Amino acid sequence: MSVFSTFSQLWAKADRPGVRAFFLSLAALSVAMVLAIYSGAAAEMGHLVLAASSALLSLVVAAWVGITLVPTLARRTPLRWLSYRMEYRVSREGWIYVVGVLMVALAALNTGNNLLFLILACLIAVILMSGVLSSITLSGVNVRLELPEHIFAGQTVRAFVELENEKITLPSFSLRVEAVRPKGEPVNTILQTPVFFPYVPRHERLRQSVPMTFPRRGLHRQEAFRIVTRFPFGFLQKGRRVDLKTEALVYPPVNAANDLVEILPGLQGAMESLARGRGQDLYALRDYTTNDNVRHVHWKASARSGSLMVREFTKDDDCRVLLVLDPHIQGAAAGTKGALVDPPARELFERAVNLCAALAWQFAERNAQLQFRSAGIDTPLAPAQEIIFSVLRHLALAEPLPPEASYALMSELTAVPNLFKIIVTGQPRGSVPASLWHSSYVVFLNDPDK
Repeated sequence: MSVFSTFSQLWAKADRPGVRAFFLSLAALSVAMVLAIYSGAAAEMGHLVLAASSALLSLVVAAWVGITLVPTLARRTPLRWLSYRMEYRVSREGWIYVVGVLMVALAALNTGNNLLFLILACLIAVILMSGVLSSITLSGVNVRLELPEHIFAGQTVRAFVELENEKITLPSFSLRVEAVRPKGEPVNTILQTPVFFPYVPRHERLRQSVPMTFPRRGLHRQEAFRIVTRFPFGFLQKGRRVDLKTEALVYPPVNAANDLVEILPGLQGAMESLARGRGQDLYALRDYTTNDNVRHVHWKASARSGSLMVREFTKDDDCRVLLVLDPHIQGAAAGTKGALVDPPARELFERAVNLCAALAWQFAERNAQLQFRSAGIDTPLAPAQEIIFSVLRHLALAEPLPPEASYALMSELTAVPNLFKIIVTGQPRGSVPASLWHSSYVVFLNDPDK
């Protein structure tokens, strides 16, 4: 039943015109061979005319096969294996085996013993068989890497490495998938540890879950992978390069960083003092108007002032925030994007990015109205849950910029006086215009008193 099932699968997937052309070629060449044999026999019997006619007819049949059927079969023959780039490396066991073969060869040459020559032939045949079997194992195998949609720095995520064996009749054994790391290039590779597949059945796919942790934000690239095997004897490690360009965009961490814990109490107080509404906390006192509710009259303040005074309260159910990342950090080169003079400047910018990511995530959890601004991005005011990943994508790729970008951004912020602003900057105090102080909460990460 297994043989019949395999034959049925082969016939269902077969190229039937190609199969017909193949069997027709075999039949025609068989006829040509019979005619050639008959021609030789006729020549020996003295029938020269019959021999010449048979030989000519045999050549015509062979030429017809070569002109009509062979090109058809060549066009239908898959030759993808010719483009496989194989890499070879002899293992330690393989070198030991080669030394043993050389010793047997020397002994056979010195003694002329036929048994030693027979053993030597068997040993060499094992090497050839190992190369053929490893090539068959690597052929027809493709790899695919599946990453989660959202990845945060420092958090372990689950990725999937999938191997597909396209061979219809033969399985593959002892395969290892690993990353190809370019020499001399500082590339953030995605697959850090190899993944081992002991057995991949014929014409099937296997997947393995792989834990991955990206320590840094940014764009991590993987240009190619390598499928490696030491099957069947472990003498030779053979690998095949698979070009599979993969990118992983890693967001900054959004967990409660130390900077966020330090500024959160002051930030909450600033937001409550700069907003008014129908909450329970007192915001301010003002003169009474005809549209005010009498229950909000502050009688003690009215008695002291001699006129009716009304209480205003902070707004608890509405949070409208403009989050700003200052793209300039002291220590950034003035002419080149992302270039830094000293590592502390890079560390300070990373703190600013991580703090903005944590703040944006906090506002998304509170379902606040959020707008985000920095160099190259200006989102509309919308629910934070709708724009949070746009903000995180920008923060994942953000780089420090020259001071001109910071000046332009600060001048644009002065045109938004009616929105509470949180400005995260790595510059010293005095760098933020005074016109922004009455409606902003500024976080100076470069403050030596912090």
